[in-house]
Amino acid sequence: MLGDKKRVPIVEGIFTWPSEDPRLIAGKCKSCGALTFPKMPICPNPECDDKLNVEEVLLSKRGKLWSWTIQRYQPPAFRMAEPFKPFGIGIVEIPEGLRIVGMLTTTEGLRIGMDVELVIEKLYEDEEKEYLTYKWKPIY
Repeated sequence: MLGDKKRVPIVEGIFTWPSEDPRLIAGKCKSCGALTFPKMPICPNPECDDKLNVEEVLLSKRGKLWSWTIQRYQPPAFRMAEPFKPFGIGIVEIPEGLRIVGMLTTTEGLRIGMDVELVIEKLYEDEEKEYLTYKWKPIY
């Protein structure tokens, strides 16, 4: 039970929150169409003539698992709910053509090319807040 704890993204501006239908937030250059996640304030395309013409766009919630691995040790300066447990990290290719790295909700039954869906879950909590992150959930 959360009680009075506020639920907040671990990094602001990565996904829409609060939301009944959370989405990752990308940047899209209005001039050349270059797409970036996370969003950037300028276009990364070296050939673009109007680098400051970037708009915010919401990305698809579903994609295909392009690659994955299991993280078996806790990286430095990384917090998650205790005790530390190995977790999956995947690269997901979304319909917009980006490949996005993120945690996976499980390490069971994963297959390259399988469908996955964006979910928002708790990473860790302190006395006042529950910190949220995006993860990819396999669709079996």
